[in-house]
Formats: sequence, C-alpha cells, structure tokens
Amino acid sequence: MADALSVIPASVLRNLSDKLYEKRKNAALEFEGIVKQLASSGDHEKISLVINLLTTEFVYSPHANHRKGGLIGLAAATVGLTSEAAQHLEQIVQPVLNSFSDQDSRVRYYACEALYNIAKIVRGDFIIFFNQIFDALCKLSADSDGNVQSAAHLLDRLVKDIVTESDQFSIEEFIPLLRERMNVLNPYVRQFLVGWITVLDSVPDIDMLGFLPDFLDGLFNMLSDSSHEIRQQADSALSEFLQEIKNSPSVDYSRMAEILVQRAASPDEFTRLTAITWINEFVKLGRDQLVPYYADILGAILPCISDKEEKIRVVARETNEELRAIKADPAETFDVGAILSITRRQLDSEWEATRIEALHWISTLLNRHRAEVLCFLNDIFDTLLKALSDSSDEVVLLVLDIHACIAQDPLNFHQLLVFLVHNFRVDHSLLERRGALIIRRLCVLLDAERVYRELSTILEGEADLDFACIMVQALNLILLTSSELSELRGLLKQSLVNAAGKDLFVSLYASWCHSPMAIISLCLLAQMYQHASAVTQSLVKEDINAKFLVQLDKLIRLLETPIFAYIRLQLLEPGRYIWLLKALYGLLMLLPQKSSAFTRLRTRLKTVPLCSFNSDQLKRASSGNPYSQILCHSGSQISEDGDITQDNRNLQNGINFASRLQQFEQMQLQHRMLAKSQAQSRISSASLSKEGPKAEPWRIPTSEGNRPLSRSSRRGVGQFQI
Repeated sequence: MADALSVIPASVLRNLSDKLYEKRKNAALEFEGIVKQLASSGDHEKISLVINLLTTEFVYSPHANHRKGGLIGLAAATVGLTSEAAQHLEQIVQPVLNSFSDQDSRVRYYACEALYNIAKIVRGDFIIFFNQIFDALCKLSADSDGNVQSAAHLLDRLVKDIVTESDQFSIEEFIPLLRERMNVLNPYVRQFLVGWITVLDSVPDIDMLGFLPDFLDGLFNMLSDSSHEIRQQADSALSEFLQEIKNSPSVDYSRMAEILVQRAASPDEFTRLTAITWINEFVKLGRDQLVPYYADILGAILPCISDKEEKIRVVARETNEELRAIKADPAETFDVGAILSITRRQLDSEWEATRIEALHWISTLLNRHRAEVLCFLNDIFDTLLKALSDSSDEVVLLVLDIHACIAQDPLNFHQLLVFLVHNFRVDHSLLERRGALIIRRLCVLLDAERVYRELSTILEGEADLDFACIMVQALNLILLTSSELSELRGLLKQSLVNAAGKDLFVSLYASWCHSPMAIISLCLLAQMYQHASAVTQSLVKEDINAKFLVQLDKLIRLLETPIFAYIRLQLLEPGRYIWLLKALYGLLMLLPQKSSAFTRLRTRLKTVPLCSFNSDQLKRASSGNPYSQILCHSGSQISEDGDITQDNRNLQNGINFASRLQQFEQMQLQHRMLAKSQAQSRISSASLSKEGPKAEPWRIPTSEGNRPLSRSSRRGVGQFQI
C-alpha cells in the first residue's frame, strides 16, 4: 500500500474521491498518466499495487463518492495500460462487475461507463468475462433508474460488437446462462435476451440453430407478452429460425417437437397459431424422423382442428392430412397403441370436429394396421360404445363404421352386439334417441339378416323381460319401416315358399315372443295369417292395459303404410285370405270402440267385399281356435291362406305352429308373472313406508291398466321412436 501511495500524489487521491465530477475526472486523467509511465517502464508490480489501492480504498469504500472515483480510476488505468491491459484485466474487471449491484444508482451508472471504456481498450480480451458481463447486463436492462438503463444499453451494444468480431466466444458456455434467463417475465430483460439471440444467430461462425431447443420454449413464451414490441421481436426471431430449419440439411426435431406440442395448447391465440405452423412445417420436413412423436403431435393437432380461430383450424387440418398421409411401419417405432390412446381421449372432446377427426384416425389405423389395433381393442371398445350416445349424427355414423370394421371377425361381431344390447339396457335413452340410426347402419354395413339373427339370439335369453320387450318392439318397428331392411322384409314375405325365409322367421320368432304386437307383425309380414289369428285369439289372457293398447294402435297405423300394401290388396280376395280377415277382426275386437285405431281399422274392413265368401269358408273361419285340434295331435299339419302347391305346402309345414303358439304363451305368462310381482312389490313398499301419506282405504289405486287411453299416454315408458 505504501509503495502505491508513493507513486500517486495525495492530491490525486483526494480529488479522485471529491463530490465534484470535474475534480474526479481531472484526477482520473492524472491517474492515467501515472499508469502509462509505469507501463512504459515495465513496472507491472507497482501497477498491480495501484489497481489494488483503487479497489480496496475506493471501489469497496462505504462512501459513494469514493466508489465513483475508484471506478473512474480503474477505467483510466486501463486506458493508460492500453495494449498491456490484458495481464491486469482480472484485477480491473471484477471490482467493476461487483459495482453493478451497488445500491446507489449513480455508482451503477459509473460502473457501466467504466466497463464501457475498459471494453473499448481490451476488445477481444474482454471475452473471457462474457458470461459475467452478460449476467450483469441482463439485470441492468431492468434497472429502476433510466440513466442506468441507457448506460447499460450503450455498453450492451459495444459488447455485441466485440462478440461478433471475436473468434474466442464460446456458445457452449453461454447457452446454459441464456436458457436460465429465458423464463424471466420482465419486459426489459426479454427485449435484452431476444436482442442477443438475434445478434448471435446472425454470426456465421456461431451455430445458434443447433442450440435452438434450449431457448425455443422461452421465445414461444414471449409471444404472449403484453408488449406488442416484444411479441413482434420474438415472432421475428422465430420466423428467422424456422427459415433456417427449412434450409438446413440436418435438424434435431425431437426436443423441439415436445416444446411445440405443449405450446399448441397455449391459451394465447398467437402462440397456438405459431406453434401449429411450426408443427406443420416439421411434419412436412421431418416426416419419418417424427414417427416416434406422431402420437404427441396428433394430440396437439386434434384440439386445434376445432379452434375458434379460423387460421389455426386451417393449418391444423392441413397438418392432420399431412400426418395421415405418412405411412409408417409399426416395426419402426410407430406406436399404434399411443395413437389410439390419444384418439380415445379426444373422443371426449366437447368439439364435434375434433371427435370426427379422432374417429377418422381410428378408421385409418384399422385399415392399415388392423392386427395391431385389435390388440388394443379392449382399451378403446368401451369408449367407442359410449360414442354411440354422441349428440352428433356424423360422429355416430363414423363410430358405427369402425364397429362394423372391427366386427368383420365373427367373435368381434358377437361381442359388438352383446355390448350394444347391454348399452341399450343400461341406457334406455340411447335406444330411444339412437336405436334406429345404430341398427339401420349396422344392417347396411354388416348384413341385415346376420344382425337380426344375432340380436334375436341375444334377446331370446335376456333376463330383463321388460327391456327385452322394449328392444323387440324397437327391432320390429325398424324391420317394418326402414328402407335399409327391404330385402329382409322381402325374404320374410317368402317364408311359406322359401326355406331361407322360413329359417329367418323361426330365428326371429323366439325373441319376438316378448311382444304380442311384434309377433303379430312378424306373422303378417310373413303372410302366416292363420298363426296371426291364433296369436290374436290367445291375447284374451293378456292384461289389456295402456301399454298394450299403445302398441296395438301403432300396429293398426302401420297397416296403413306402404309396407303392408300387399295385405290391403289381399283383402280384395277375402275368400282366399280368410285367416287374414279373421286376424284383423280379432285385432279390431281388442280395441276400444271410441279409439281412433278402432275407427281406422273398421273403416278399412268395411271395404272388404264379403260377397266372395262361400259357406265352407265361413264355416272353417268360425270353427274357433285354429290350433284346437293341433294342440291335441301334435303330428297334424295345417296350411295358411292362399293357393299353395303340394311341395310348398310341405315346406311351410316344416314350422310347428302349435309349438310356436305354446312358446309365445309361455313367454307372455312370464311377463304377466313379472308384472304381478312388480305390482305386489310396489304395494308392499308403499304399505311399509312410514313417512309417506297413508292410503285412503276406500280408494282403489289407479294402475296403468285402469287408465284411459289418451293422446298423452300413447308413448309408453322407454318407448322406441323412429
């Protein structure tokens, strides 16, 4: 210290800490001359002592003016050293950097000024302190004092010039520091960082693109900044990098793809648009390189297809098509299960367009990689069944297409229909809202006869009798009214003369027994009028309640539709179709006289030309139960209406109608016993309830069977609608 004091006059030291700037400045100039003389004589030991004196006595002094003077002195010493400053740089720069965090803003300002002057002298030698300087400038860019910010900006520009000229700058050492700062929210710091990224990217010898994944997320984060200028700068930097990616022969897409997927779900619209645009370019450029990330990318694209912003929707759809056009091999890291998992989650999306595209992907995978998809069938099957309840008809139709594709295998076909019946059972509203659409579409895709046979087999063993009745009524209504099932109706019409039609009739009969009106409809469709009459006669045992009459009313209405036009024409020959006439009169007698159905059917029957009957036909038609003798002699045979050849008569006689009638009556007995049990259970529950109001002993509870048939009661519980 004494050696240093002997070199520097006391007046210089005194003026260096003066409160007046001019005195400090003059003292610094004198200090510069002293250091220059020492440097020319090569006395670097004394120079080191002088610098140490400035640091300890001035820069680290508790007095602000001393600190200001010390900073000016260090800058002056550097100027005095000129080309020889490098060997003392560590001793000079570190105290200045420490002053950047001084509590006094004027000291921070002088620190910027001092480092600026030092940097101008040492230039490239300055690079060894770059990370420390960058960190200090990053903090000063957000300084609360405007003068300090201005000084920091000047220093920043000089440092950028030095770095771009230097061949000693290490991008590898700098990137960790940049990555650490990228998530700072301060707008001034963000501008500072974007500025450095842009400058470094412009240097040909610095490969910023190779390190893009390290700060890409930070740039995307800035796209949602409240400052328009910052958003614009970040967007400009990203656009430049994207152009470099397009022109680069080798790019690491993996880490960047992960970032883009996350940013595609950003709440900020501009960020989403930029992310999906990048993904679009990546899919076009990377293609096979992105195979391991298909699932993640698809997870980002599908929600954007339904984005509220049209630009995002357009880019997302284009990207989706590009991705689907790439035919990858599951053996080459193409994860079918991961993509199915993504599509399954997107089927729960609130947006219809997203659900539709998710289904298109499942369909595409089924067509390309059927075996692999079927391996994951248990993971997606329940979700696909649930999708049948979707509010969108287009979604439901696509789901049915997928189900039909899966059901090409017999085992999957059976499983599909079993699950479908189960869903209808647990959710009657699904049967009401979607039943017709689902059944009709499956009949088109999977063959109507096959579907109806399988459903009939399932319902034949259905334990829930109430549901079985509702389901059979639904299937029967579809069979009688849907254009898609015209061939099936045509086959049933030939049941008496065609072995295939007879086999189908028998196949449906067992489950159709759950509903009297369904059985009668089936018999009328198959032109088995004598059996229809027998079934009608057996209905005397039924509880003629509101539900029964509603179904009967629907059947009478159906008789007036084009489907049954052939029956109405057959009534022109009552002598030939006497059992048809008797069946219809039987239905008429079951209807209340004041009902519209009674009026409609009676009006139709009044037009029948009864003059064509002969006495033998009338006697045969009035003989009572057409199966009375057959029930006693099971080996007997009967014939239906119409002129049938001996061969055809033998063919239709293959159906044991007496046994079928017994089957129907036994099934209806089970339904009546169930209804009785349910009624007794309700009465018991009501009588055991202590909290409910006591029933008046003189009032008979109104049951469904005692209610009058009104317009409001025409639709029974769980009634199926077309």
